[in-house]
Amino acid sequence: MRLLIESARIWDGSGAAPFAGSILVEGERIAAVCPAGGAALAAPDAIRIDARGMFLMPGLVEGHAHLSFTDISRGTVLGETPPEDHALLAMDAARKLLGAGFTSACSAASAKIRLDVAVRDAIARGLFDGPRLLAASPELTVTGGLGDARRLHLHQESFGLAVDGPDEVRRAARLCLREGCDTIKLNISGDFGVESALADTAVMTDAEVAAAVEAAHAIDRRVAAHARASEAVKRALRNGVDIVYHCDFADEEALDMLEAARDRIFVGPAIGIVHARLATLSRDPSAQARVIAERLSRILEASCRTYAEMRRRGIRVVIGGDYGFADNPQGSNARDIAHFVGLFGYSPAEALVAATRIGGEIMRRGDELGMIRARYLADLLLVDGDPLADPRVLEDRARIALVFKGGAAYAPCDGPPHVRRVAPAELGLFGGRPEMSVPR
Repeated sequence: MRLLIESARIWDGSGAAPFAGSILVEGERIAAVCPAGGAALAAPDAIRIDARGMFLMPGLVEGHAHLSFTDISRGTVLGETPPEDHALLAMDAARKLLGAGFTSACSAASAKIRLDVAVRDAIARGLFDGPRLLAASPELTVTGGLGDARRLHLHQESFGLAVDGPDEVRRAARLCLREGCDTIKLNISGDFGVESALADTAVMTDAEVAAAVEAAHAIDRRVAAHARASEAVKRALRNGVDIVYHCDFADEEALDMLEAARDRIFVGPAIGIVHARLATLSRDPSAQARVIAERLSRILEASCRTYAEMRRRGIRVVIGGDYGFADNPQGSNARDIAHFVGLFGYSPAEALVAATRIGGEIMRRGDELGMIRARYLADLLLVDGDPLADPRVLEDRARIALVFKGGAAYAPCDGPPHVRRVAPAELGLFGGRPEMSVPR
């Protein structure tokens, strides 16, 4: 199938200013990009879509996805959910993400070992609609670390798999790799709600981190780390971790290490959950809420300083804010783009580059994803509005006219299934003349 999208305002993902023009899509790839005033694209047999000046951009990339996190209020809900139900809920989250304009997602952890793998493979086979997905393991943690919800008197599963010592870490990593995970996730630091491992502590040792990296790199898979504490960031970098999430409390030495590794690693603040949780806690007068709010406020303040500095140093940063909790539900992921502008000092164009071009790179497909260029995959977003003037337009599904993934067109829906495939006839010729037919 050939599509000709005409009279669009094209932003190509490079960071350059948008331009008026048209693009030709052949099959799943972009065949040509033609600025207005240039040579006309010859495509007499193409389905023609008159974009009428709408904003055409690359599809968004979620760099910290948790498709199996089901808008939870507590982590143990994920352990309590039967795997059969959990798979269906993760599929639903995938549809929400595609309907929100995200055509790719790099998972930062799965709640069960094979959930991401099963969803990734089912999407790739065309069994249901969703973004391109890189599958992650559960969060490998230590006893008492983030994700270990067990107590002496009560065994509770959560989103973590507790392993202690390099041998246990290596064995767990190899198990997850055997089952098809693309990424091994490590919780090197603690977090704001874990009394036995707070956010500014590093609880996984160098030897444990190195064991996971050795197992993953042996078969060209990657390791991602939850690392809020400065020492956790350093342990990740010393031992070859590929993706370092959070980094809130990174000191000067850690920032220097990140900058030295900037051509190898990716980082992501995952600020969405912090921002959303603080908003919820502001309405809770309890003493416990005040304690958590104080901790989160420290994280937010530190993260704002850290990512303003990372921007200055040219470190590759991806969007993605731990969506999948009650405070920041699945499908609201585009909030992160405005957070980059309002909290970290990014320009809207820089934030969009983080959400597109750099996203293509974290997907390990930077030569074919995240930009509008000839021969790139036709993962596109047609928006009724200008995200360069106000990134929040991307949070409004009513402003997303069409989502294209590999040349296939989708229209967002308000409720389940959240996105529907648009038949070529709905885009094509009406009354003998080409015109746009965008479902609303």
